Amino acid sequence: MRKLLLFTFLLAAFTSAFAKGPKNQYVRIQTSYGDCIIRLYNETPKHRDNFIKLTKQGLYNGTLFHRVIQNFMIQGGDPDSRKAKPGQELGNGDVGYTVPAEFRDSLFHKRGVLAAARDDNPAKASSGCQFYITEGRRFTDGKLDTLEQTRLKGRKIPAWQREIYKSVGGVPHLDQNYTVFGEVVTGIDMVDRIAAVKKDARDRPVEDVHMTVTLLSKKECKQLDKILGL
Repeated sequence: MRKLLLFTFLLAAFTSAFAKGPKNQYVRIQTSYGDCIIRLYNETPKHRDNFIKLTKQGLYNGTLFHRVIQNFMIQGGDPDSRKAKPGQELGNGDVGYTVPAEFRDSLFHKRGVLAAARDDNPAKASSGCQFYITEGRRFTDGKLDTLEQTRLKGRKIPAWQREIYKSVGGVPHLDQNYTVFGEVVTGIDMVDRIAAVKKDARDRPVEDVHMTVTLLSKKECKQLDKILGL
């Protein structure tokens, strides 16, 4: 009887461990300039869950990266961009709601992060659907010092973040103003290629850059968690 109970317990433990899902959800963004895979942060659950919901609905499929600025970011997710005419101004389309800001000191605008666009609302609530991926640039200590005194209005950048902004790059003046909720884990060269395209006076690519956004399967997510040591 004891052996049977022990066997049952071990079988249940093994089954539970095997059935345990991935720790993180990943999404794939496909474009004519390549693909990238993004890990959505669990530390920003409202933004994570909203992005998953919209991806499942297929809202992003066929939309454009409608605003690109080299050494800064590429922005997309405007539903109006799906059927936009050449030269049409974009960036005002939305889904009729906002997502409360989820600022975290540990999440900042290093190169390759996914963040939520927004308007100038005082609560800094995010657009329900528009997002951007940072390309950024590298900074020196001197440039970071100047940034703290000017655009950051005296706010100090933590030393460990400084090292990343100097070695990897990013867009530090956006920190604590726009919610960061994911990061590119593979395919950052896609962002570089799109950021470098020819664009018009509104920073819209002259040739449309369409996207398709899909969720990775549980198996794929578990594999990436293992590869990334998460």
